[in-house]
Amino acid sequence: MPENIRFLLGYGERLTGALPSPTGSPGPEPPYTKDEAFLRLTPMAASTATSLNSLSRDACPRDEAVAVITMHPQGIAKSYYPSRLLTELSLRHVGSRPAEVRPEKWTRQEEPVRSRSTEILVAGKRAAFDRWATLFRDRSPDVPDDIRRIETVRAPSVHERLRGSFPDDVLENAGDEILLEVALHASADPTAAYIVSGFEAYARSLGAVPDLDRRLYAGGLCFLPVEAPLGVIRQLAHFSYLRVARPMPGLRDVYQIERVTPVSTVQPSPFPNNPPVNPDLRVAVFDGGLQQGTDLARWASSFDGQGVGSEVPALLEHGYSVTSAVLFGTLHPGEAAPQPYATVDHYRVLDDKCKSDPFELFDVLRRVDEVLRQRQYNFFNLSMGPDLPIEDDEVHSWTALLDSHLSDGHALAAIAVGNNGLENHALGEARVQVPSDCVNALGVGAADSARAGWNRARYSAIGPGRTPGRIKPDVLHFGGDQREPFMVYDQNAAPAVAATAGTSFASPAALRLALGVRAHFGERISPLGLKALLIHCADPGGYDRAEVGWGRLPQDIEPLVVCPEGKVRIVYQGDLTPSTRIRALIPLPDEQLRGNVAIAATFCYACQTDPEDPVSYTRSGLDITFRPHSAKFKDSSAADPAPKSFFRKTLRDNERVLREGAQKWETTLNEQHSFRGSSLQSPMFDIHYTARTSGGPAKEADKIRYALVVTVTSLRTADLYDRVLTKYAGRLEALRPIVEIPVQVGT
Repeated sequence: MPENIRFLLGYGERLTGALPSPTGSPGPEPPYTKDEAFLRLTPMAASTATSLNSLSRDACPRDEAVAVITMHPQGIAKSYYPSRLLTELSLRHVGSRPAEVRPEKWTRQEEPVRSRSTEILVAGKRAAFDRWATLFRDRSPDVPDDIRRIETVRAPSVHERLRGSFPDDVLENAGDEILLEVALHASADPTAAYIVSGFEAYARSLGAVPDLDRRLYAGGLCFLPVEAPLGVIRQLAHFSYLRVARPMPGLRDVYQIERVTPVSTVQPSPFPNNPPVNPDLRVAVFDGGLQQGTDLARWASSFDGQGVGSEVPALLEHGYSVTSAVLFGTLHPGEAAPQPYATVDHYRVLDDKCKSDPFELFDVLRRVDEVLRQRQYNFFNLSMGPDLPIEDDEVHSWTALLDSHLSDGHALAAIAVGNNGLENHALGEARVQVPSDCVNALGVGAADSARAGWNRARYSAIGPGRTPGRIKPDVLHFGGDQREPFMVYDQNAAPAVAATAGTSFASPAALRLALGVRAHFGERISPLGLKALLIHCADPGGYDRAEVGWGRLPQDIEPLVVCPEGKVRIVYQGDLTPSTRIRALIPLPDEQLRGNVAIAATFCYACQTDPEDPVSYTRSGLDITFRPHSAKFKDSSAADPAPKSFFRKTLRDNERVLREGAQKWETTLNEQHSFRGSSLQSPMFDIHYTARTSGGPAKEADKIRYALVVTVTSLRTADLYDRVLTKYAGRLEALRPIVEIPVQVGT
């Protein structure tokens, strides 16, 4: 291998150091005085208590009910969480939702406008809500000042708990039955078992049948299927701990966009003769299976998921094509397929019941969950899932469960965003589908071309995602269309090829790039580092982020790992401790750089999630400050160099703006800015890790893994790479491949 190839630099974490913990500054005064809060909230508290007392005893296990507290838009920071009020009233947090409200007043000079806020769902004895109403009526001094940041208090409505198509005329028809997907505010902890058993008894009293054997737990939620007569659905929604009920969605239809068509008019693509670059590197694929005796068996093994039914030819074909994509990418007729990077373990989780059995949504997820619990894969792909666009205020069971598997950062999962991009945009039907909204995964959409002049494939689902997780899809990769199809092997005539298109193939092809880097460079780049590297190198193409996410990925791994002239790319990887701050130095030569200098930075981290709190879904957040010049300070009293906006909109962004801009609690941050060389001297990022639980301050929090990729570009400094490597010799190291990689000399 030529010695003069400029491979990306690793061990950037050696350029980091600890900083003193930041000191908090007092926030603005609450919008309401305590007298104003009592006056406003007293009738609301009384009405809430009356509504909850009207529920039947069977609907309230242990005589407990749930109410909704809407925070003032200026009171959504975690430090304003009303923990003292809940303690005083013997209430507990069970969940939250995003909301929009126009407050009666606020501390700003302009008139209040409709703004984002948070609805907190609290549970307790109905007597506790009665006491709440009494304390407010009597203006008790025991009521803490938390009430000054509360906008409204109310009982939940049936309407907000029912999702999907529930027309009034259908709900009044008690004849037919419907299968529901229900979420309860109940964790897997045995102390919450009374909620599930209470719901079972209540549902059966109405003639509904919950399937407890299929229930799934994620965070503080219990998901389960329920068969119910149409006429009792409204009554079912009165159960106090019921969060949401919707018609059971089906699985995505793989037969529409993703038909595989043999192409006899082009030359075949001979199979490679080699084993995978790293045969010990294994990637799991969850799909429709592989036929016995498949010609992909040299690189792929097939397993049946737990309890899976009979094979389906069309699903086997889909599974074969997805496996072809993760092994070889898109094929080029007449050319031999490239050597695969890894060995595929293909798990057949789709079967003959996918269309006929409405319970299949739960069964397929359980099969995936079972594999991930038994074997710790560092890479896996999902090109299937529920036929359900994401919702802003609810986290689906598929998303919640997969995010929990990925929360420690040990694995990179690529998930197809869906082929519903041609559906109604205004109604949200074209948004990315569950579970590609996982904040710890890589949601992959499809580009219509592998060449220049590409666009989002029209069928590929669009963003935005939920907040946090606003940028979805994360990336696009070539997925094909009618003019330029994605080429796979023909299952029945390989090495003849077949044409197809879909996000089902963009996703494994994107994961293949990460596998390629891992196979050639080994474990020196973690799965989280590979996620950051892919996003960092995506080309946005000038398109809106809701269309393409962070951009389209390159077609091979060379642009990921090789630095052209005038560029240097560094990978930082490590752990962050809660409530601590580190400083990450961006390496530059000693000499001042001339002209314009671009700095691109991508942060990725993995964290635990709270699916019962969509508005506070991620438990971890990064507050990142960029300081471009180590010798320039705001004033003589400043302890740190002067900051400059990088990821935030402005340096004055508060919690509300950060949440609306999806920055602070996002697991991925990615930006590029241009500076004059004279304005840069030992630039740095200060990184402050803050933790939360259920939207409030975290009493305990774990370390999180992070990865940072930085690229510095100075086109007037052709030897930038060599200068940086020389200056930081002994700390930064070029990550040379452990297995030779074919690259062009002189790139």
